[in-house]
Amino acid sequence: MFLLAITIIWGSTFVLTKFILESASPFLYITIRFGIASILFTILFFNKIKTINYESVLKGSVLGILLFIGFATQTIGLQYTTASKSAFITGLMVVFTPLFQVLIEKKAPKLGNIIGVVLVAIGLYFLTSPQGSEFNFGDGLTLICAITFGLYIVYLNVYGKTCDPAHLSFMQFIITTLMAAIIIPFFEEPFLQLSPNFVLNLIYLSIMPTVLALYIMAKYQRFTTPTRSAIIYSAEPPIAAIFAFYVIGERLGLSGIGGGVLIFIGLLFSELSDLIFKKNSEYD
Repeated sequence: MFLLAITIIWGSTFVLTKFILESASPFLYITIRFGIASILFTILFFNKIKTINYESVLKGSVLGILLFIGFATQTIGLQYTTASKSAFITGLMVVFTPLFQVLIEKKAPKLGNIIGVVLVAIGLYFLTSPQGSEFNFGDGLTLICAITFGLYIVYLNVYGKTCDPAHLSFMQFIITTLMAAIIIPFFEEPFLQLSPNFVLNLIYLSIMPTVLALYIMAKYQRFTTPTRSAIIYSAEPPIAAIFAFYVIGERLGLSGIGGGVLIFIGLLFSELSDLIFKKNSEYD
């Protein structure tokens, strides 16, 4: 239930981030967002943070680096693609998750995962190629984001079993803030235009999908498996598409919708294949 709740929250962030990027450069936005999150989290969890140990610092830093890469590529990618496409491509992390489990946890890939990857690849083609909306630079960056978040989910599941979720969350916020701030002078000309809507969106993005959602993710994912959590996260792209449709009127077209549906089917098939094949075997 908690992971489903944060998935709904994440689904709303794509449209809001599109608005934010009209008033702030990407890395400056990430710096401010996670800087605010770091301050709020420190205030809320100071008693836990002061007990942080070396293991949590090290593992939290690894997660922070992955989180920064994921957010940076996703945020910059949103400047070149639509909110709906960004959300659907980000959803590919659900397919990459079991692939990284092969490398990290030494678990062999299953037939259902392979079929899921093929379905999602076909769906991605139909989602991004029709009517002149070819696979572009923004889509490529978002695909890197999806790969990174797939790796992030597996490591969060592994590290969450031995480290305090508050420690891991704090280090992620700090590392992401520092990396974004350091990169600013090398990769962008920072700009910031304050307005009431910008401030409200920034506050929401700093609190709900950052402080609240990432802490809940770190706290509760350890009680399930990457596969089960990935099934829940696969609901994020359709939710984002709904937000994009109602808030800013983004439309994928019939081919794009078909591709999105195929991606969703591939994601679910990849993660539910054990139940599907088990049920079939009972009738053999």
